[in-house]
Amino acid sequence: MIGGTSAGHGLARCAAAPELKALRMSTTPSASRAPDCNPLSSRAALGLAVSCLLAGLAACSPGSAPPPAANGAPPPPEVGVVTATPGTVGLLTELPGRAEASRVAQVRARVAGIVQRQMFREGSDVKAGQALFQIDPSPYQATLASAKAAQARAEANLMQAQAQATRYKPLLDANAISQQDYVNAVAAQKQAEADVAAGKAAVQAAQINVGYASVTSPIGGRIGRALVTEGALVGQGEATQLALVQQVDPMYVNFTQPVADVLRLRAALANGQLKSAGGANALAVRIVLDDGSVHAQPGRLLFSDLSVDPASGQITLRAEVPNPKGVLLPGMYVRARIEQSAANDAVLLPQQAVQRTAQGDSLKVVAPDGTVSTRAVKVGMAKDGQWVVLDGLKAGELVMVDGFQKVQGNRPVKPVPWQAPGAAPVSAGAAQPGVPAASSPPVAGSAASRP
Repeated sequence: MIGGTSAGHGLARCAAAPELKALRMSTTPSASRAPDCNPLSSRAALGLAVSCLLAGLAACSPGSAPPPAANGAPPPPEVGVVTATPGTVGLLTELPGRAEASRVAQVRARVAGIVQRQMFREGSDVKAGQALFQIDPSPYQATLASAKAAQARAEANLMQAQAQATRYKPLLDANAISQQDYVNAVAAQKQAEADVAAGKAAVQAAQINVGYASVTSPIGGRIGRALVTEGALVGQGEATQLALVQQVDPMYVNFTQPVADVLRLRAALANGQLKSAGGANALAVRIVLDDGSVHAQPGRLLFSDLSVDPASGQITLRAEVPNPKGVLLPGMYVRARIEQSAANDAVLLPQQAVQRTAQGDSLKVVAPDGTVSTRAVKVGMAKDGQWVVLDGLKAGELVMVDGFQKVQGNRPVKPVPWQAPGAAPVSAGAAQPGVPAASSPPVAGSAASRP
């Protein structure tokens, strides 16, 4: 039925041709034909009618291409778009800084002597009180023994003085000795007690020196290279530095912020354009390393210096960052990202959607009828590889992200959801909110392809 109907339509189209009119005239009775009718013309007209019938059948065959549009214009080109969705966007400030150990201790020799042993591995983690160097303790052990002997002698003299003073006390009451003799006995006892106290102090000092011969770490942290070797004479006239221990977990990151940025931020907060980022992570700090990667553990802002450096006009800030794996090293240059404020009714857009020129920032908006217009917008700073659009867009508007080369004058386009590189493709029939789903071409032989 489809082929017959299509053939009929094809024959009807061919019937309007002059040759087909001649065919109808040739098939009329001879009485109504003109006497000068040409038999060759009738035969040619009959052949043309058969050709038109075959052409009609071929045009409507199941495997043929659909007929072109009535006006002959191609379909509108497809362009990738995203839907503007305003919301509260945290504004990040990225500042250069330098990492610094939270605690630093210089390990120095507190007594003079020859270094006998080094008892640590360079670059390893040490604990507080761990022995690092051993200085020859022999001279100090001898001094300790001498101090103990002097203390014993003082204690013996004290015992004699106490016994004499105790014996003189009843004799004084009986007037058997003079008052002066008793006073001398008591004074000798007090002097012996003082000698014992001095002896104890000497012993304690000698013990301290013996302890200083074993050099320990004052703090826990990571120790650097040894600054002396075995056999070196240290502490002779000065406290020789032996090594450096730094606590690298947590780490400090010191950075500065220009005064102009602080004033601009305060002005934005005052006029209501920005609001302070609330919550526990209001002053969270993320550290960006030299290779562009972000440190796994976020830090926190400890303080903002109240004074301004008169030489540079900068305000000093400090952040505390956990560093359990020792990725951050003292002296390393890093960048600190601080979420200091948030913008209301801001839109995040891919950076390729915004054209930034000296005359201002702009982007292309696709209207519901497919027409494309250029819109001037106000762009803030970047966040996570996207631009923060502060003003110029309304909720639900379609912003062109891809296919700029397809736009030609006022010719309408067909918006389709834009997919970021590496993102999962949009399933068939799915569309981004506000973006019409891309329609599929009709399948040959389906109801949509039937005339």
